Amino acid sequence: MTPPYRYLCVEQLRVTDLPKPVYNYSMEVERKLAILADAAKYDASCASSGAPKRYASPGKGMGSTTGMGICHSYTPDGRCVSLLKILLTNFCVYDCVYCVNRRSSDVPRARFNVEEVVNLTLSFYRRNYIEGLFLSSGIIRSADYTMEQLIEVARKLRQEHQFAGYIHLKTIPEASGELIETAGRYADRLSVNIELPSSEALKSLAPEKSVQSIKKSMASIRLKVDESKAGGKGAPQFAPAGQSTQMIIGAEPSSDIEILSTAVTLYSSYNLRRVYYSAFSPIPHSSSRLPNRSPPLMREHRLYQADWLLRFYGFSVTELAHSLPSGDLNLSLDPKTAWALANRARFPIDVNTEAREELLRVPGLGVRVIGRILSSRRYRRLRWQDLKSLGATLNRARHFIVAADYSPKSEISADRLNRQISQDSQQCLF
Repeated sequence: MTPPYRYLCVEQLRVTDLPKPVYNYSMEVERKLAILADAAKYDASCASSGAPKRYASPGKGMGSTTGMGICHSYTPDGRCVSLLKILLTNFCVYDCVYCVNRRSSDVPRARFNVEEVVNLTLSFYRRNYIEGLFLSSGIIRSADYTMEQLIEVARKLRQEHQFAGYIHLKTIPEASGELIETAGRYADRLSVNIELPSSEALKSLAPEKSVQSIKKSMASIRLKVDESKAGGKGAPQFAPAGQSTQMIIGAEPSSDIEILSTAVTLYSSYNLRRVYYSAFSPIPHSSSRLPNRSPPLMREHRLYQADWLLRFYGFSVTELAHSLPSGDLNLSLDPKTAWALANRARFPIDVNTEAREELLRVPGLGVRVIGRILSSRRYRRLRWQDLKSLGATLNRARHFIVAADYSPKSEISADRLNRQISQDSQQCLF
């Protein structure tokens, strides 16, 4: 019996895995799947969080966005991806220097038609491989034509097959506002990739694309999402899981602080759910303007950690920048620990008296743990063992806190403390 969820690399999906009565697949469709699933792995801007249930009546419709959402898998380079994650086509009229599917690339090309994508999605769903679809595409003929094809896939799934699973559509920035509005009626989430951290980098490496058109599409999506929410329960849904974007990291020399500054602007201006950071992957026969190797994947990881600090821990880009003279995040320490070491005068703090805002800045204490600390300390003074029971990561927090029965050694030198924390860190999150 097939287990309820399969965790597979994109490269492992084959149409030969599917039950034959479902759809008569040809070898040509299998070839397309191999090419277009592999080509989609470079886009990290997908997640299934935030999508509501579409059908309230039991037994009505197919699929669900609850529970696990889209099943996740890991590619060989460690990137977490979602299934079914494919391109409609990897043909493209653009010649972006960093893109493996650029017009001048000699990669194998393929193109699905609308029915093939619909049938693949339904078949993989029935096989319990997926809970939804992430669909992107190279640009063919024109932005509007490509967007129409993406929308038609979503429309057929929703209206003709009553598919209630998660759908994430990549939005083509130059497409008309009417098409973007239509896409939002069928998709749970839309995304428009900002591509690179600065307009100068985009102009240099993708001169056919425009930052203005990208931001115009983001603004249009935000406006429609806000209108839908303001309309209440009776209003038509528009991309209920919001919008996201992706920045390619390491294709050009932007510092981590510049990247995070761009992310903060995008969050505040367009109310994005997520900014995804995608480490640049060298491509065959690439331009000499591109680096010949990928940045460390740890850099991508540290950017996500810093992003979390900015969104949920009350940090600012300016504060992080002061602890990063080079402008780049420390790869050996998580960004909160690096900030704390650069601001040792603020520590140690007493977990029994300090406000939540100060506790959020202690390495090893996350949002949930701090909530437990604040609740528990109303009834008793917390001791070392209490903090351990509440889930604090004490191998790092111990250097920065005071408890009822504990205080850190004051005589330890800055260099020794730095080495000790580096050894203890284990590269874990906050």
